[in-house]
Amino acid sequence: MQDDADQPLMVSQFEGTPTPCPYLDPQTSILPLTLPHRILTGEEFDQFLEAGHRRSGPFLYRTKCPACSACEPTRLPLKRFHWTTSLRRVFRKGSERLRVEVGAASADERRVELYNRHKTARGMSDPESLEDIHGYRDGFVQSCCMTVELSFWDEKELIGCTILDVGRKSLSAVYTFFDPRFSDLSPGTFSILQQIAWGQANQFDYLYLGLFVAGNRHLRYKARFTPQERLIEGRWQLFSEAIEDWAAPTLPKKYEDESGN
Repeated sequence: MQDDADQPLMVSQFEGTPTPCPYLDPQTSILPLTLPHRILTGEEFDQFLEAGHRRSGPFLYRTKCPACSACEPTRLPLKRFHWTTSLRRVFRKGSERLRVEVGAASADERRVELYNRHKTARGMSDPESLEDIHGYRDGFVQSCCMTVELSFWDEKELIGCTILDVGRKSLSAVYTFFDPRFSDLSPGTFSILQQIAWGQANQFDYLYLGLFVAGNRHLRYKARFTPQERLIEGRWQLFSEAIEDWAAPTLPKKYEDESGN
């Protein structure tokens, strides 16, 4: 793709095919894809986020499911974010133990190892379907927008990463993974709080957290962060009440992971 913002933005559209929904069984999902023909400007990426899109590799996608509208794109207005006592405690505990670095997204054997260990430990993958460095690079590092990485270190040991897309006024959390040995630090929550702090320090307006699905335990943790806005029936609606333990139907353990998006 050309990295030339002076050129008119052209895209290729792919309608998507029906597949089993990864969030709600037995629903069927359809994810139309958009492939920009050049790297997006920050303003262009903000517009796609505003319309409910997310990124995977060089593609943008959104949900367009035939019989379900449970997926609600979610964002935090950073200038109004409420730091509760419990969230401050998580932030402080993690910050006392871990060093956080911000840099370009990259792919290497350590990152792939952590990614696979995280997914396997959470029951989200099996040993026969582990990602390799090429798949990791294609999914996270190859991008149609500016993408950075927040890396988490215990002294000299890399123990986790967050892939974060960057627009002009918006950030979008792509994925977080971490060494399961550090689960006592609530690293999924700690990562979001680090993204919030970094976004506030750099005067971004929004942090997009991906999809909220009330019936999925894997995604319900997002209700902790307020105020938040969710895209419902084409309109961003404000939710101000934090919910520490969203009452949702019990799902298989493989969905119970606070760090995915």
